[in-house]
Amino acid sequence: MRRFGLLLLCLGSACSQAAVFDVTAFGAKATEDARPRGHQQSGRGRGGGRRGTVNVPPGTYLTGSIQLRSSVTLHIEAGATLEAASDATAYDAAEPNEFSRYQDGGHSHWHNSLIWGDGIENVAITGGGLISGKGLGALAGADKTVAFKLCHNVTIRDVSISNGGHFGILVTGVDNLTIDNIRIDTNRDGMDIDSCRNVRISNSSVNSPDDDAIVFKGTLALGAARPTENVTVTNCLVSGFDVGTLLDGTYKRTLVRAPDRDGPTGRIKIGTESAGDFRNFTISNVVFDRSRGLALEAVDGGHIETSPFRTSPCATCPTRPSSSVWAAGSARRRGPRWAPSGA
Repeated sequence: MRRFGLLLLCLGSACSQAAVFDVTAFGAKATEDARPRGHQQSGRGRGGGRRGTVNVPPGTYLTGSIQLRSSVTLHIEAGATLEAASDATAYDAAEPNEFSRYQDGGHSHWHNSLIWGDGIENVAITGGGLISGKGLGALAGADKTVAFKLCHNVTIRDVSISNGGHFGILVTGVDNLTIDNIRIDTNRDGMDIDSCRNVRISNSSVNSPDDDAIVFKGTLALGAARPTENVTVTNCLVSGFDVGTLLDGTYKRTLVRAPDRDGPTGRIKIGTESAGDFRNFTISNVVFDRSRGLALEAVDGGHIETSPFRTSPCATCPTRPSSSVWAAGSARRRGPRWAPSGA
């Protein structure tokens, strides 16, 4: 196995045009006793004037945190695997957040992830390879596979994610997000889209028998309620097959109950974290297989302003046929007194 020990790329070179940087030329090689090193960086920060593609060729690379920078594409080739190390020292620490008490801890931090970006723009994760969060479950700190905070123009396309930790993908306060042709096979949330605008999710399959597949939320993790709006979900599958059997193609159905003692989950949900509003959603041509369907849960003061279905989905919900659409409203109001209702 190749252990991925270094992704500090020399994008500060004299090259002014986009270039391709192969990780094997910068320290990633077959060294069995190499220890993964935390806080690897891809590129430079916003306004750095450099852009390029970090290419990961076929092989398995053990790694800690990878910090993405503006105008950089992380391209994981078919046959390549970025695998989360089980060494806690390989990961960046969770950044402080004075608003963490107003939502679950996982929503409040981004840096303690396998791959993360904060305040960047024009960034992409592409390729036909695999991102494995295998080592994340053994750690107390690093608990997400991919996380973006306050970014612009983010694309995730053609990759697969297995064992994604608390979240396979967490994006918060991101404008212009494209997620296309990806596969996620995990036992927690597949992807959480929180307080984002202009979101396009298409041609993707998300399997999460123990939790939600695609979730839209409006937390106070950024210190204020912000709407999630202008969202399209189309041509997708959400499911509750046994973990791992979406990616291996066996689609096993032996799981009887999720941790909440009900049937497999694997649903699309708007809420439950709902301090911000949800506006202008289109959900179409979605297949729900061994899934609890669609849940609408506004309990923290935010509003779901329009019906999310513009066209009817193809739905098969054998685990809970009586609740393929579930709506709930209450006054939990988890935020502080100063937080306005909705955004």
